[in-house]
Amino acid sequence: MKEWTEIPDIELFSDGGASPNPGKGGFGVILSYKGRRKEFFKGYELTTNNRMELMGVIFGLEQLKTKSNVQVFTDSKYVINGITKGWAEKWNKNGWQRKKNVPAINSDLWNRLLNVISEHNVEFNWIKGHSGHLENERCDTLANNGINSKELIEDIGYEPQEVDSEQTSYSNRTYTEKSKVKIENVGDECRKCGESVIKKKPKKRKIKANQSYYYEYYLFCPSCKTMYMTEDAKREIINEKKLFE
Repeated sequence: MKEWTEIPDIELFSDGGASPNPGKGGFGVILSYKGRRKEFFKGYELTTNNRMELMGVIFGLEQLKTKSNVQVFTDSKYVINGITKGWAEKWNKNGWQRKKNVPAINSDLWNRLLNVISEHNVEFNWIKGHSGHLENERCDTLANNGINSKELIEDIGYEPQEVDSEQTSYSNRTYTEKSKVKIENVGDECRKCGESVIKKKPKKRKIKANQSYYYEYYLFCPSCKTMYMTEDAKREIINEKKLFE
């Protein structure tokens, strides 16, 4: 007769960041089980915000030694969207390419996250950062403890490179030098903060006299609120007079 074993219900809270971005980084994690909590933090010599957000969730999940039901709480839509919208799975199936000849950024960590998720029952929950959420604020403090630690470690997987979308080749530009990289698709990383952009449609559209085109939608960064207009969203306005001239 097999012994019945209860699958534990775990809450995982995580936050991470880099100062500047890229720069010294850190993450903070809280694991909670039946009222008992464990806290962790680590600091890195050179990394990015997004890598620390990913690393926090990965590190927390890797501490679990038995299959668990895990509720993950993070303020990073980059992490949540990458999993819940299937982007990471898609990149994995495409040989870790975001699109043709454009490699997925942070593929080492996305691969690691997918592997550790497969060992548990994981659900992701977004919480607004710096909004007074007790555990999120504590994780932010822990992440800063990591950044300010005197024992910073190397982020081995971090590569200070970006992809030039016009030339589809690697360059040695860092995140702070990527202003020329085009933002063209949902999921592309914002040039200012690295968050994945989403699609939005204007609530009201005013067509001015002599206007020859308009944008049906725009790409929007939910983190820093930057807007990007794309050629794919551009729609020509057909002037009635021209039709009969």
